[in-house]
Amino acid sequence: MNKIVIALPKGRLAEQTLEILEKCNIKTDFDKDSRKLIFTDTAGTYNFIFVKPSDVPTYVERGVADIGVCGLDTIMEESRNVYELLDLGLGKCRICVCGYPDSLVKGKGGQLTVATKFVNIAKKYFDGKVQNVDMIKLNGSVELAPIMKLSDCIVDLVESGRTLKENNLEVLEVICDISARLIVNKVSLKTKSAVINPLVKKISGVL
Repeated sequence: MNKIVIALPKGRLAEQTLEILEKCNIKTDFDKDSRKLIFTDTAGTYNFIFVKPSDVPTYVERGVADIGVCGLDTIMEESRNVYELLDLGLGKCRICVCGYPDSLVKGKGGQLTVATKFVNIAKKYFDGKVQNVDMIKLNGSVELAPIMKLSDCIVDLVESGRTLKENNLEVLEVICDISARLIVNKVSLKTKSAVINPLVKKISGVL
């Protein structure tokens, strides 16, 4: 059988996932200081590819990777055709509507301007509230948008809330809790179940 390919998001989340896998007796030649994008396990069963977090669902959906690890925010935003198997409990945070205390007042009677990199999540959330919004996509420093009056509020990930507090912003509404999930390609789950199912069971046992 071909190797199982696992897509991991570059950074801390990949390291935490590999620590979980090590508890499952899966050891790799991973070196966090290396620039290599592909690593293997010592038994020769798995290949690990390191990609941009938002690209993990794409690699899994397309079958280039059999399994992937990514945040629930990425799954919700990308809406890829994959199965979600496990909540790994890593990278816990929340996706929230944030701004000044009165930022949502304008929206009660008219259009609300929202800045975010999570356009699909934000649109679905405000559509559910029957709120008319003007969506502005930003890729970084989203907190700057309400400060500079580019938007009324933002939709963003919140962990400690420190950045918000230091910029006199606050959480106004919580959309949902976020953590890292284990996802799998639908075809791989059928054709490589002899390897994937025991792996999922092992991971579930050490969480």
